[in-house]
Amino acid sequence: MAFQVEPNTIRWKMHFASPPSKLYDALNTASGRASFWAESAIERDNQIEFRILNYEPFNGRIVRREPPGLFTLDYFGSVVEFILVSDGAGGTDLTLTASEVDESIRMEMVAGWVSVLMALKGAVDFGVDLRNHDPRRSWVQGYADN
Repeated sequence: MAFQVEPNTIRWKMHFASPPSKLYDALNTASGRASFWAESAIERDNQIEFRILNYEPFNGRIVRREPPGLFTLDYFGSVVEFILVSDGAGGTDLTLTASEVDESIRMEMVAGWVSVLMALKGAVDFGVDLRNHDPRRSWVQGYADN
């Protein structure tokens, strides 16, 4: 089996014990995004201003929302789609697809999405924030942290 070999595309799947509506709220609200993704991620006029440790603020545009199963945005030059499907037992199967990925930063993005998804699982399924919120120990310094 090949691993992440599709050009300009990243795909990850993750299972959650929580229902799709809870994951959708985490993706679709400022407080939800701040619980796992960025120090803050406030939306204005379909633009989310992501404030991530040791990065300049970045605006991502929301492309499509279909609660509770689809959330798509432009993020660092990629189109990122989250598809949320009920597992039939109260949980959710999430598929993340990032397309139009810049090959020069692809390796960082492959790892970065794992970090974001694990932090999402911690926040939504277990109510914990896995990030350290320390600018001396962020992604930029090589720490596995959002």
